[in-house]
Amino acid sequence: MKASALLFYLFTVSVTAVSARSLFTSNQNALVDDPSFPVPGKNPLNFCADPADYILTIDYVDLSPNPPVPGEKLTITANGTFAKDIEPGATVFLQVKYGLITLIKQEADLCDNLPQVDLNCPLEKGVLTLKKEVDIPKQVPPGKYTVLADVNTVDKEKVTCMESTVVFSRQ
Repeated sequence: MKASALLFYLFTVSVTAVSARSLFTSNQNALVDDPSFPVPGKNPLNFCADPADYILTIDYVDLSPNPPVPGEKLTITANGTFAKDIEPGATVFLQVKYGLITLIKQEADLCDNLPQVDLNCPLEKGVLTLKKEVDIPKQVPPGKYTVLADVNTVDKEKVTCMESTVVFSRQ
């Protein structure tokens, strides 16, 4: 459960960042750019680079609906494997852009944020699975959102790095 919860944490941080900027009301759909290194499963996520050397191997991340739809509940089902324990001191760098405007650009302690998904450090080596639901607000400003979440151990080893570009448009 913990490996996928890390995925859930990364995705929900980005969804929360996007939904926190809800300013407009409209019927909107999301379109997703084609990725170079797609995260396995039904999702709009990409790895930042070839994930062969990442500590977290992701088997799948499935989103329903995919892509996320404003005003609907998003169900995230995920499975992955940590090659080693993730100890306190691990960091997550998060960047969220709305078009060319940077909304969030910060580095945070991963372990400090894991309680938001009912987890604590250390994250233990092994296979883990998760299923969570997230409410996507109906009011999401139309436009292109780019999200980057880069996770590293205290020793700067790459746990994972994911990004997503989603365009919400009015209909």
